[in-house]
Amino acid sequence: MSSFSCRSPTIPLAPPTPNCVIVGGGPAGLFAADLLARQGASVTVYERKPSVARKFLMAGRGGLNITHSEPLDRLIARYGEAADRLGPIIRAFPPQRLRDYCAELGEETFVGSSGRVFPRSFKASPLLRALLARLAANGVRIETRASFEGFAESGALLIADASGERREIAADVTILALGGASWPRLGADGGWVETLRAKGVEIAPLLPANCAVVIDWPADFAKAFEGTPLKTIALRHGEARSLGDIVITRTGLEGGPVYALASTLGRALARGEGAALHIDLRPSSTTEALAQRLARPREKQSFATFLRKTLRLTKSEIALLRLSGPLPNEAEALAERVKNLPLAIAATAGLERAISTAGGLRFAALDDDLMLKTLPGVFVAGEMLDFDAPTGGYLLQASFSSAFVAARGAARRLGLAEPK
Repeated sequence: MSSFSCRSPTIPLAPPTPNCVIVGGGPAGLFAADLLARQGASVTVYERKPSVARKFLMAGRGGLNITHSEPLDRLIARYGEAADRLGPIIRAFPPQRLRDYCAELGEETFVGSSGRVFPRSFKASPLLRALLARLAANGVRIETRASFEGFAESGALLIADASGERREIAADVTILALGGASWPRLGADGGWVETLRAKGVEIAPLLPANCAVVIDWPADFAKAFEGTPLKTIALRHGEARSLGDIVITRTGLEGGPVYALASTLGRALARGEGAALHIDLRPSSTTEALAQRLARPREKQSFATFLRKTLRLTKSEIALLRLSGPLPNEAEALAERVKNLPLAIAATAGLERAISTAGGLRFAALDDDLMLKTLPGVFVAGEMLDFDAPTGGYLLQASFSSAFVAARGAARRLGLAEPK
């Protein structure tokens, strides 16, 4: 009698699904979640607020400016000192890719007269709803009222719920997209700074950017001219210069040209240096041309009338000129004041009202995939990074581009196909 044995064929086990944790439910975090979920990762997003993307929605109230259409080299140069480091990141996911992504979500974009790019709906909410629907369809889990509180000794993330109870969350990779510190009531408050600094991560101080400046106006000046615009003027601080329209407020100045210089003024103030903003009230004319016109006989006109008729200066501009002392009678000296009016800046507006944040996690702490050198497997994206973006869609572009690079690096580490 013969005997034989029967063995079941060996069925190879499917590899485990990689587990990715995203901390921060702003546009950078949600975009990274979408990219990794589509590459096959199991993704959970933790957001400390009751709902995601609150600052994104706030930004969209006046018309969501998502990126800019200018040539790529010029766009990258807008990031100033961070341009060299941000250049490869922006090129990896440039403005046209971002516009294509919006179109994938059902939100076509258009270029405005200023070159800025907007969704057709002109709002943030339709884009966010479409993205959240895609995340849900791809199995991305979003947990709100969940705060990042650092890392356990095991390396796991510490996440606290609304009651303060902590959990250790293990992940194969983590992407931190916790934002800067501007508009903290909307979610980003910079609370991550000391947590990462304790891990040896180098971080530049967080300062308000794209914000108003505070000037100690005389009470009668503020009362008379609050809300008055100053049209087509130029502002200068050191070598930095900006051109456009600004508004006199009760506490100082605001408007695009002011916002463009706010971070450099803030850094000067943080160093304990005096910060002066110089106004050129007639940037289209040279000092010599103005002096030639001011050399004309005044005859019986009052000084104010003479200035209004000769240089078309407004009452508010003449009042500004008088703030730095009596108006000189000499044409050359008066022309110089019109072209180079100094105003002492007492402060920049606080982070609670700033459009964005300057400073953040230094690029030297990261590898080319935006992974922290001291915390392997932990990537960083968005406004946490040390760059200063002007208004005009540059902040969102950098946030999406850095999220793409971080997600691509995370995919590499997980052995997944890279997002395209």
